[in-house]
Amino acid sequence: MPIKNRFAELHDDITVWRRDIHAHPELLFDTYRTSALVAEKLRDFGCDEVVEGIGRTGVVGVIRGRATGSGKVIGLRADMDALPIREATGLEYASGTEGLMHACGHDGHTAMLLGAAQYLAETRHFDGTAIVIFQPAEEGGGGGREMVEDGLMERFGIEEVYGMHNWPGVPVGTFAIREGGFFAATDQFDLVIEGKGGHAAKPHEGVDPTVVAAQVVLAFQTIASRGVDPVKHVVVSVTTLMTDGDSYNVIPQRVHMKGTIRTHDDAVRDFAARRIEEIATGIAAGFGARAEFTYLPGYPVMVNAPEQTAFAADVAAQVTGQPTAEYDPIMGGEDFAYLANARPGAYILVGNGDTAPVHHPEYNFEDAAIPAGCSWWAEIVERRMPVG
Repeated sequence: MPIKNRFAELHDDITVWRRDIHAHPELLFDTYRTSALVAEKLRDFGCDEVVEGIGRTGVVGVIRGRATGSGKVIGLRADMDALPIREATGLEYASGTEGLMHACGHDGHTAMLLGAAQYLAETRHFDGTAIVIFQPAEEGGGGGREMVEDGLMERFGIEEVYGMHNWPGVPVGTFAIREGGFFAATDQFDLVIEGKGGHAAKPHEGVDPTVVAAQVVLAFQTIASRGVDPVKHVVVSVTTLMTDGDSYNVIPQRVHMKGTIRTHDDAVRDFAARRIEEIATGIAAGFGARAEFTYLPGYPVMVNAPEQTAFAADVAAQVTGQPTAEYDPIMGGEDFAYLANARPGAYILVGNGDTAPVHHPEYNFEDAAIPAGCSWWAEIVERRMPVG
């Protein structure tokens, strides 16, 4: 079962769709043009139903097989949104919107799922129903959560759900996957250190919040090195540190810190959040300062279910003719987690080759991966819901 011939025939068309989406990036839930394009194409393909406005700007297509006696319903999900990055690829189809670009390949995901939808609507060689899901706001907006809360699973009777992400560094058209926790929980925090400002020449008369903040940042590194089992994964990164002053000779009154916590385990996730607050408040008190901590929970851990992961890996191996690689845990986040929490599912990586990394201004989705990605989605449906 190699790559399907139909996707070789459709490759040029799918590439045109992908590059058109790339040239017109949209952020978060503002995927109005992309969502309209998706809905129009799904109707042109002859989907049995096309529903817009799920999770604000999400689009869902329903494709019933030539038989539906099995009663099975499988969801396939792609994301549509771009990033607030200024593109530096120099491509002829580069972003036409200043400051926005498809730097994570969601243009490719959407185009590949459209290609799979066209094939499934043409052939309908399966016993059950395929639900194609086009989601907005993966890049920090929680579009997956909003679609689930909008009744996605119940309304369409979805029993299992599958997703895909392109991945630089993995050979083009090959696949990699991991059972269990795959992408990390992505929590954030705000921390304000309140001291006592004053003249920089008289530090003994105040409480310097910058010194306190420096001690706090260093102490945070012990959460991973001394607080968590070394075989488990945790990242605590302070990403922003700002004072309320802008002077060479004034000690500021306060320092505002921002950062992120990445984990693959709920117990570690809770521990890290608790320790950040304990370390910050303890060190601040020791210096005569005060710490105010705000925890901002983000995406949960993205967990691949055992049965669906094994099936997804087997389908990928059949498409490529080689074993599907097992990938290491990824500390980036993925809001497919909300769909996988609602129904058992699996999320796979398709190779993007030796390209710039995702979220980089020179990144570009590799169109040569399209036939493999489309074939995987189509075979998920046909093999999970066989006819006869």
